[in-house]
Amino acid sequence: MNCDIRFLVLVNLVLVSAFNAHRAEAGVILQGGGATFPYPLYAKWFAAFSEIDKDVDFSYQRVGSGEGQRLISNQFIDFGASDAPMSSEALANAPGTILHVPTVGGATIVIFNLPQIRNLRLDGPTLAAIYLGKITQWNDPAIVAQNPQIKLPDEEITTVHRSDDSGTTYIFTSFLTSASPEWKLKLGRSVSVNWLSGVGLKGSDALTSYVKHTPGAIGYVELAYATQDNLPHASIKNSAGNYVQASTESIAAALSASAIPDDFRWSVVNAPGPESYPIAGVTWLLVFKNPGDPTKIAKLLAFLKWAETEGQKMAPDLNFAPLPETVTQRVLSEINTISARN
Repeated sequence: MNCDIRFLVLVNLVLVSAFNAHRAEAGVILQGGGATFPYPLYAKWFAAFSEIDKDVDFSYQRVGSGEGQRLISNQFIDFGASDAPMSSEALANAPGTILHVPTVGGATIVIFNLPQIRNLRLDGPTLAAIYLGKITQWNDPAIVAQNPQIKLPDEEITTVHRSDDSGTTYIFTSFLTSASPEWKLKLGRSVSVNWLSGVGLKGSDALTSYVKHTPGAIGYVELAYATQDNLPHASIKNSAGNYVQASTESIAAALSASAIPDDFRWSVVNAPGPESYPIAGVTWLLVFKNPGDPTKIAKLLAFLKWAETEGQKMAPDLNFAPLPETVTQRVLSEINTISARN
């Protein structure tokens, strides 16, 4: 074994030992799982809060929103994470009241791999036609008409989608459902749909990597994933007729323009307003109103309150939009209703 390899092994052993030592010192480990969409932010939150309260640590499974809903419903974890709201039926079948705690707003963006092209415009009907398999070439007239300044290649489009139950898919298909009657009839919106064609991959990281290394590919991920890989993403036509790039500002515009129900299960897809990004979404932590483990309740409540206040300040650096202040106050009131099961 040469010196460089021995050094790397030693560094890894030190890091693992330090991590395990912290886990051993933590009196409470909060178990979570679900969405990959907000994970770049949640990872920072978990690390930051564990520094504030060294008696708590986090274990989070990045298994997709659908699995996150299943895990919390079966009480396998302390909190679920989802970019899709639970259905009324699923909530009714849960062994207790599950609360939707919104955390931040994010954007599902359309990434593509066309060498030498960084700017692309797409509207909802065109995007639906691409994923329906009706538009198969990058120089299709429908795409060219929206991008007259770009020399689009005569190249086949490879569509890429999530194969797991994904909240990112829910947001994306919600937009396609609103834009295309054919899509609404044939596939609809869900965390998982019966894709007609394309490459299916599990998780945002795998999808991002595939598009990055496949010329002609198109896919959808949360904005933070494209930013960290420096991938171009399309400007999408919104309900006001404007092509808008995803940003914290355009996500915030969509959040502010949306009506929010008392149970916080709302959609910001195609929100009104000239500056609203149309494939925006809210992401939630799912928690029982009356959790069964009293030893964890105080830590869970403290984390949720911190996430809704101090944690919001970290959101813009990772391309998430903080919740509007009026929403935050309502969410904090909901968190205060959480108490131990009698």
